[in-house]
Amino acid sequence: MKEFELIKTYFAEQIVTRRDVVVGIGDDCAIITPSEKQNIAITTDTLISGVHFPENTDAKAIGHKAIAVNLSDLAAMGAEPSWVSVAISLPSVDEDWVGDFCEGMFELCEFYNVQLIGGDTTQGPLSITVTAQGVVPPNKHLARSGAKAGDWIYVTGELGDAALALKHYYGDITINGEVLKTAMARLNQPKPKVLAGKALREYASAAIDISDGLLADLTHICKASGVGANIVLEDLPMSDALSSAVDMEQAIELALTGGDDYELLFTVSEDNKVGMETTLADMGTKVTCIGQLNGNAKITTTLNSKPAQISSYGFEHFSNE
Repeated sequence: MKEFELIKTYFAEQIVTRRDVVVGIGDDCAIITPSEKQNIAITTDTLISGVHFPENTDAKAIGHKAIAVNLSDLAAMGAEPSWVSVAISLPSVDEDWVGDFCEGMFELCEFYNVQLIGGDTTQGPLSITVTAQGVVPPNKHLARSGAKAGDWIYVTGELGDAALALKHYYGDITINGEVLKTAMARLNQPKPKVLAGKALREYASAAIDISDGLLADLTHICKASGVGANIVLEDLPMSDALSSAVDMEQAIELALTGGDDYELLFTVSEDNKVGMETTLADMGTKVTCIGQLNGNAKITTTLNSKPAQISSYGFEHFSNE
């Protein structure tokens, strides 16, 4: 199957057809007409086989994750996802693989009413680059730079399960049964917190999604906002699966530095705490306060009110060079 037949057969066929898409797949460019009085948020992420997902990950999971990680970036900015374009490099055309990949991709697009409007297909080592675009009202977007000393630090959901799955995959630990099922689902089918991100536009002072690890991503907020932070380790939200699979010390390490959680990490002033907690509770979104910002320009951790040492901060590309 050649390139244009591949695009027509698998990528051009989709359920979502938004009214704001004037020209979609099939021309040199897509044409969109965004709503009036909306800013456009744009993000791009690349997933490389063996770096962002294990090489034997099934195609449907890869398709899901390729979209999910980009929608998570939009959620962190408080944007509503609208359009995506996908550039994929394939070693060869395996029609079953491509069909499963598109199924995983389009399931998530349909759920969030996101239309695939273009991209590119080439032959080469497996990699996927997605550009996602969304809309946000003017002056309502979330950023990393608005946090202030005294703000409280929150996360959605639970941390560390995806890192636990990777530990199992690389043979560092062995898990099985429901624990393995839970961990692999968190790694392969992350759920972007789009609705929570939109709600947080009214409450959060800063936000970021957790992709490289809690500490690494909190560092971005602290540097952008010129603040420091203290994390209370016993308050980190961890699943029963993680707590039952490893000892507390390793569980804390995975929750702090593991990455691939795609939860939202955000800060809220004292005045906005109650409103935020009530709103997200009404939405069924779990949030946990894990610490507070300060003016010390560094990140510290405490365990049972005593200082605790940080041994690693999380994933960073090229850090082994």
